[in-house]
Amino acid sequence: MDISQIPFYFSEYIMHFDKYIPVVMASYGSLIYFILFMIIFCETGLVVTPFLPGDSLLFACGALSATANSLHFGTLFAICLAAAILGDTSNYWIGEKFGQKLLESHNRLIKPDHVEKAQKFYEKHGPKAIFLCRFVPIVRTFAPFVAGIGTMHYSTFLHYNVIGGLTWVGLFTGAGYFFGNIPFVKENFSHVALGIIIVSVLPIVYEFIKAKTGKE
Repeated sequence: MDISQIPFYFSEYIMHFDKYIPVVMASYGSLIYFILFMIIFCETGLVVTPFLPGDSLLFACGALSATANSLHFGTLFAICLAAAILGDTSNYWIGEKFGQKLLESHNRLIKPDHVEKAQKFYEKHGPKAIFLCRFVPIVRTFAPFVAGIGTMHYSTFLHYNVIGGLTWVGLFTGAGYFFGNIPFVKENFSHVALGIIIVSVLPIVYEFIKAKTGKE
């Protein structure tokens, strides 16, 4: 393999890790739990890694846990839940401690107007925004960071962080466990995963429409 292609293959492997889980399990066994923890933690906890798999990874792992003896559903759920909650918590404190300095330094990764829009969203929808954003890829990576910058009280943030984490991890791993190995689902995995993502985004759509129409 050409050495110059290593970065490409590495990024392809990480961004589509859900496709390679069986291979990793066969090669490294229980180390898969640590890898899954790190991917979920980084996807939710670092504003520079929103491209990592989240929904599809949880769904794929849930499906595998229904048939693979080396992937226990209870352990999988606990590991992914811990990663999701700790990731958001880490992101919140990074925003709280360093967010304003990053904005003042005109960091290209964080746009002030995006922060302002997010803060207005929080003001309009309240702390439930943390729960709703959990189901939107990329947005869920940015939301806790903005919450930290906006000085949302931590106890309030933690409450919705835990509820959102439980619902998000439970929904996708549970859906994978119960439906992931149905022949139709296995043959149309990407479409089914996309459908689940669309359904999970419906609460955001509802809140947006309600805000636009001025309904309470």
